[in-house]
Amino acid sequence: MIRRTFLLSTLLATSLAVAAPALAEEIAIGAHMPLTGSLARSGQAFNEGMQVAIKVFNESQSKHKIKVTVIDDESQPAKAVTAVEKLNSDGAAAIIGGYGSNIVGPASDTSNRLGKVYITGGAVSDELVARGNTHFFRINNNAGYQRGVEGLMQELKPNGISIVASTREAPALLAKGLEESLTKLGFKVTLHPFDPAITDFKPIINKVKLQDKSEIIFMSAYENDYVGIIRAAKVLKPQVKAIVGAWSLATPKMYSDFPDLMQNVIGTTFLPFPVEVKDEEGKKFAAVYKEMFGKEIEYASTLAFVETMVLSEALARAADAGTLKSGGLLAEMKKTDRPSPLGRITFNAVGDNPNFALSMGQHRDGKIPLVSPAASATGKIAYPALPW
Repeated sequence: MIRRTFLLSTLLATSLAVAAPALAEEIAIGAHMPLTGSLARSGQAFNEGMQVAIKVFNESQSKHKIKVTVIDDESQPAKAVTAVEKLNSDGAAAIIGGYGSNIVGPASDTSNRLGKVYITGGAVSDELVARGNTHFFRINNNAGYQRGVEGLMQELKPNGISIVASTREAPALLAKGLEESLTKLGFKVTLHPFDPAITDFKPIINKVKLQDKSEIIFMSAYENDYVGIIRAAKVLKPQVKAIVGAWSLATPKMYSDFPDLMQNVIGTTFLPFPVEVKDEEGKKFAAVYKEMFGKEIEYASTLAFVETMVLSEALARAADAGTLKSGGLLAEMKKTDRPSPLGRITFNAVGDNPNFALSMGQHRDGKIPLVSPAASATGKIAYPALPW
């Protein structure tokens, strides 16, 4: 009887061991985002896209689960650095970076010093990939934005372009690059740099109106700057034919917050709104995003989704190879080569994605059709067309 009971117990234990699924390995990562402060609109969208990516990834397989801790860097470089140090001490295997080159720069330097992989979709300055930072990766860059704007100007052929640019690192770099390239293309270009601390843009817009007499105002700046520039232009009404800007401008959030300012404004993007996605990953992202947040995906959330999926997949590959705790993540990141809702993602020797390209979208009564280049347009550009 004792022997029979022992055998039955052994068989039962063995069958349970075979039947019970193995527990998924939890991999901790960290993120710093500007959830408050001057860059909060973009930071919140980035956080949403990241959360969707983690949900999609975790539900796609059973071996590994990603867990993220997010720290609000309050749109301040020093707090971003502190966040990276805290996330590292708490055991994060990698860091997802925030928004703004002036914030991402010192934060990613800290991550590199700590030997942690750092990925971002919110910083485009060329200087970020010229520092010898061996653990830095990004999926977008200044060149992609510059090509999008250059293509639009070549299609519109304006008689003069006034560039109103923040002296912050990334906006200043984009403005300088466009000043040089558009001048070489034969356009008359006038650059108006401004200190990020200013809030009254009427003196600059008055120069555009009385001196430049340009047909296009191009804004190389951030969200709060766009609002101030367009408000000043709406008051002074320079004889321009279009107002154009860069990142985080052609988004539904900007229109919902400032419907009186955004109509007909053009900005860089890669998706129309309402969203039209053709690839299966993009459709999955859009569906889960709608389920979680009750709204359509947008520019910043898509960047965050893609960077988080890329990192999660590399983490899983390193874990499968048994190298995650011995530096294997870095090698797996460098092997990345995948399609995405943004196009192909690969990383060159300095961690940049050389495939990044953009279109231009125009605000139209709450919708954002792609209007340039012609090959990817979903609507015809309104030109001349202004917010007033």
